[in-house]
Amino acid sequence: MELKVINTAGAETGEVVSLDDKVFAAKVSEHAVYLDVKSLLANKRQGTHKVKNRSEVRGGGKKPYRQKGTGHARQGSSRSGLMSGGGSIFGPQPHGYDLKVNRKIKRLARRSALSSKAGEGRIIVIEDFTFEQIKTRQFADILKNLGLDQKKTLVLLPEHNEIINRSGRNIPVLNIKVADQASTYDILDCQTVVMQKAAVKKIEETLA
Repeated sequence: MELKVINTAGAETGEVVSLDDKVFAAKVSEHAVYLDVKSLLANKRQGTHKVKNRSEVRGGGKKPYRQKGTGHARQGSSRSGLMSGGGSIFGPQPHGYDLKVNRKIKRLARRSALSSKAGEGRIIVIEDFTFEQIKTRQFADILKNLGLDQKKTLVLLPEHNEIINRSGRNIPVLNIKVADQASTYDILDCQTVVMQKAAVKKIEETLA
């Protein structure tokens, strides 16, 4: 697959980049994508939900009323889960939600996500760029030139660039990642993937 390289003004540079078919034209495995995204979202959960059971609720040592003659069901404690103010029965307790997915499945899922985007024509290769200083307006102008100012966009960089990251972090529709660190969820959770030219080689080295 070949894509034309464009500049920050949105015009073609005349240069063409060949994308590795092993990464950008692979057979899409929906199940691998499902497993990877499920694990990514599950691992974000803190699992700190907690309610008190009857042993943790204060009080309840005294029998609330006599055993017989009241017309009510017998009760031994006012903190039973059957009574108002009592502990919860089978309520949520802290636990982890971690799901493990092996490395091969994760790589297959990322290749599938990229191949899906490429097949839909939602990958753009842009010339390498940086800013002399942190300036959100400059990044916003680039997105506008590309027609992406109203679309959720993932920008992939060949390496970490603090100036670019801080220039784009206040743009609501923008997500910036280093190419080999972008997850399957990052790729799917956008309308368009914009890759710097040097980032193409980086991601191919990681996933090919």
